[in-house]
Amino acid sequence: MSFEKNFLPPSKAVGFMDGYLDALSLVERLHRLLLDVIKDEFERVGVIDINAVQALLLFNVGDNEVTAGELKTRGYYQGSNVSYNLKKLVEAGYMHHQRCEIDRRSVRVRLTEKGRKIRDIVAGLFERHAEGLESKGVLGRDGIDQITASLRRVERYWTDQIRYIY
Repeated sequence: MSFEKNFLPPSKAVGFMDGYLDALSLVERLHRLLLDVIKDEFERVGVIDINAVQALLLFNVGDNEVTAGELKTRGYYQGSNVSYNLKKLVEAGYMHHQRCEIDRRSVRVRLTEKGRKIRDIVAGLFERHAEGLESKGVLGRDGIDQITASLRRVERYWTDQIRYIY
């Protein structure tokens, strides 16, 4: 992400704009870092036939039965990536798929036992991280609540901007 400082308005808002751009960069870096953390965990436990994006998809499906469209509308994934990754996960035996009885164009997916094992690895990783953040004083309950509330407000703002355009 490259934002040119030349386009910033000459005002008090420049300081806020700098902070906003820093936050955008941080969110992007954190997402990439999360994928690296999952990849490293899989290397540690010997899982080599699945990537971090697919593992997050399995984690987010959890015990639910969903369609690709539902995953996309939940905001987890982009359209074509969902279909591609679901196809790969079905082929690798991590998910079951079945045509929806009501809408035959739609395919419903759910985790297989193999998929649940991956979900459990990711859940364990996240649980260890949550415990570590708290026990080492990196982030307490109030801090995580504030971060989450702030990010939800940004999400709502961005969603409103998209809806406004259309």
